[in-house]
Amino acid sequence: MEAKGWISGDESAKEMLGRVLSRARPFLLLPPLHRVPLRPRNVLEIVGPSPSAKTHLLIQAALTCVLPVDWNGVHYGGFDGFVIFIDLDCRFDIFRFSHLLKLRLASGSISEIDREQNNSTKERSSIAYDEELYTLCMRRFLYVRCYDSFEFLATLKTLHYRIQKEKAYGTCVHMLLIDSIGAFHWIDRASTCLPLRGNNRKSHSIQTVLETVVQEIRKLLLLHPMLAIATKATLFGNRAMNEAK
Repeated sequence: MEAKGWISGDESAKEMLGRVLSRARPFLLLPPLHRVPLRPRNVLEIVGPSPSAKTHLLIQAALTCVLPVDWNGVHYGGFDGFVIFIDLDCRFDIFRFSHLLKLRLASGSISEIDREQNNSTKERSSIAYDEELYTLCMRRFLYVRCYDSFEFLATLKTLHYRIQKEKAYGTCVHMLLIDSIGAFHWIDRASTCLPLRGNNRKSHSIQTVLETVVQEIRKLLLLHPMLAIATKATLFGNRAMNEAK
């Protein structure tokens, strides 16, 4: 009966757009990601060489997510959500994340007049921010570090239960951030040459590992409507440009 009612139902384009947009609110991130119309269940891959600020883009996206929309009469423009950050490069600096969060809190808590006065004076040694809001935002940031592909797969398989736990506390997970998705490429490629112990153990090639990762991420996005952003370093340069040089 529900399927028949859905087929025979009639609605205007305005009603349809209002229903769809209310269910999947777009993510308005900081530049340059503001040019991409991102919505829940979208997967965005940021590709570039090592010194191209890919991790910084993830940090800025995470800060926007954990910040509230408004707090004590101050507008921060955040999503009031929970972030899961999976570090595969094992080089994430939590102190840098904390410092950038304090800067975002301080910039949102001062008026335009105070901001102009602060710009004309020297930089203050201490940052004035709301400690209660800072603690709340840090609790919304889940950091996971993996050292090989099997730990990464195990993390993806157990994330469903962690997200369910956060939902029980009334927190909605908005983003899944992965840095960097191809960190174990050469390790997995070298391990394919090593013999596996036991005759009943299934061999895992690079292709099967990548396929399993994609399947697990797809399952998570089907069960939990969140935005997935992954970074990936370019393994090889542009041969045409190198030859031209």
